[in-house]
Amino acid sequence: MTPSDVPARRRRGPALIALARFQLAGYLRSLRFMQPLIPVLLIVVLVLKEWSNDPRHVDAATGSLGDAAVLTFLIGAWAARSLLDTQPDEQRALSITAAGHPVLSAAAGLLAAYTVALCLGLLLLAAPLLQCLSVGVPPTPMLAGVGLTALVAFSGTALGALTQRAIIPSPGYALPALLCGVTTALLLSLGPLAPLSVPMTGWLRAAHDGPSAFVQAFPGLALHLILWNTALTAVLFFLTRRPR
Repeated sequence: MTPSDVPARRRRGPALIALARFQLAGYLRSLRFMQPLIPVLLIVVLVLKEWSNDPRHVDAATGSLGDAAVLTFLIGAWAARSLLDTQPDEQRALSITAAGHPVLSAAAGLLAAYTVALCLGLLLLAAPLLQCLSVGVPPTPMLAGVGLTALVAFSGTALGALTQRAIIPSPGYALPALLCGVTTALLLSLGPLAPLSVPMTGWLRAAHDGPSAFVQAFPGLALHLILWNTALTAVLFFLTRRPR
C-alpha cells in the first residue's frame, strides 16, 4: 500500500455513510417506506390485541419473540428490494462513480436497506417485548430476542438485495426471484437441508419451548445466521463487481 492509498482508505468510511444517507433520503421522499410500514403496524396492533388469550403467558410471550423474527425476515427482504430499486439507473451509475468502486456503492445500499429492515424489525418486536415485560419474562430472553431480530433483519436485507434491479434488471423476473428465495429459505429450514438456510425452525422451536430453551439455543442460532449472512453478502458483492 502506497502513502497515497491511505487518504483514499480514510475517505471510504465517510463516503459509505454519505451514500447510505442519500439512499435513505430518497427512499423516504418516495414514500415507498409506507408499503412495509402499514403491514407492520397492523401486525403490532393485532399482537397487542390478542396476547392475553393464551393461558401459558410466559412461554407464549417468549414464543412471540421468535414469531417476530420470522416476520422481520420476510418484511426485511421486501423493504430491502424496494429501497435499492428506488434509485433510477442513471443515479445509481453516478453513485458508483462518486463511490469510486461498485462494491463500496453496494455496501452503502446494503447499509441503508439494513437500517430500514432493522427499524421495521424493532417495531415488530416492540409488542412482544411489552408482552414479555407484562408477564415477567427474564431480561436475558428479551435480549436474545433483540439480538435475533438484528441478525435476521440482515438476513432478509441480504436476500432482498440479491433481487434488486442492479442484479436482476427485469421486474418480471426480480419479483418472482424474491418470492422464490423467501419460499426456498422457508422450505429448506423445515428439512434436512436446514443448515443451508436461515434456522427459522430452530429459533421458532426454541422460543416456543420457553425462556431457558431460547437462551440456550441463541448462541448456535446466532453463529448460523452470521455464517449465512456472510455467505449472502459475499455473493452480493461478487455479483455487484461482475462486469455487465
